[in-house]
Amino acid sequence: MAIGLGPLPEMLPVNGFRLGTASAGVKTPGRQDLVVMELAAGCRVAAVFTRNRFCAAPVLLAREHLQEQAPRYLLVNTGNANAGTGERGLRDARACCEALAERAGVDAGQVLPFSTGVIGEPLPVDRIRAGLPAALAALSERGWAEAAAGILTTDTVPKGASVRLQLDGGPVTITGIAKGAGMIRPDMATMLAFIATDAALPQGLLDQALRDAVRYSFNRITVDGDTSTNDACVLVATGAAGVNLSEEGSPGYRHFVAALADVCRTLAQAIIRDGEGVTRFITVAIEGGATESECEAVAYTIAHSPLVKTAAFAGDPNWGRILAAIGRAGLDDLDVNGVRIWLDDYLIAEQGGRAEYYQESEAAARMAREEITIRVDLARGGAEATVWTTDFSYDYVRINAEYRS
Repeated sequence: MAIGLGPLPEMLPVNGFRLGTASAGVKTPGRQDLVVMELAAGCRVAAVFTRNRFCAAPVLLAREHLQEQAPRYLLVNTGNANAGTGERGLRDARACCEALAERAGVDAGQVLPFSTGVIGEPLPVDRIRAGLPAALAALSERGWAEAAAGILTTDTVPKGASVRLQLDGGPVTITGIAKGAGMIRPDMATMLAFIATDAALPQGLLDQALRDAVRYSFNRITVDGDTSTNDACVLVATGAAGVNLSEEGSPGYRHFVAALADVCRTLAQAIIRDGEGVTRFITVAIEGGATESECEAVAYTIAHSPLVKTAAFAGDPNWGRILAAIGRAGLDDLDVNGVRIWLDDYLIAEQGGRAEYYQESEAAARMAREEITIRVDLARGGAEATVWTTDFSYDYVRINAEYRS
């Protein structure tokens, strides 16, 4: 059950970027599971990838190709991660790139592969190869909604965001899609995101814009603390709008970066709102830290605690579990008497224990909401950090127990 997610918004087309979706039967016959994205000549591409040491073959190959040539196509399959597949996995990923390149009339090095799904199973190259003609035939600048559905695995709804902003040089569009529901704790989130804009940016600023946007969006979400082998986020700038954002300090660039950050945050939060078995969308907001990194450490310790997450599923305001998580987050010289904890607007703990006017019924009413904020003041400084997470439900266990069935 997705929390607070409705249908896809209007997905504005981006000139110079086309998407085509088809069924290759990678895992489930008849399912739309193959997406081709075509980049016009001259596009610039920025990407961030998982830092899991067991990187999937497509991640390794996409990194390699990105360093060698300007990409012209992105190739995405679901149902099979092509991870934990050794040298065969690399050969299979290359074979898929070569098959698309041959049909599209480009070099294989201009194809970036992306896969998501079951780890440790050989990629069904023949099925992907056979599905390419239909995906290419479906290419359209308006193919975002179909692609958003075509990249899903255990997600229950497609995820997208799209904005048009007016800059001094004219209108600019940013549109993106993402997938992810479990094995989510990005370290760059199983997570894939593809974003395109018709603005023109030099490579250095494009890379920087993506890194900055990812830092406070995809790198601030967690379902279960598991960083995937396949995580990737790609930003394509086609330049087709004729708006050149070449100066970092310019108002236009700052406006673009803020809009890109909003798109990434919307997509990242959608992943959490559609987390596997989710019944609660939880914001963990830490303030009063000595440094941002220690605020992050506290936030993730709370967000990853199975005891906190199961209490949230039960609607149980078991503040002692939050207290314990803060205490084991590794902060040196933490004055526990200075720490205060709220559920939404309700103070539940201070001075090292239960708040003076705490009422269980008031705390329970807030913990029973679909959207909960756990706010903590560490009283150590002016730093802050926010992480978005989910509860742990019976369905989370069922989904992951049955994942390979």
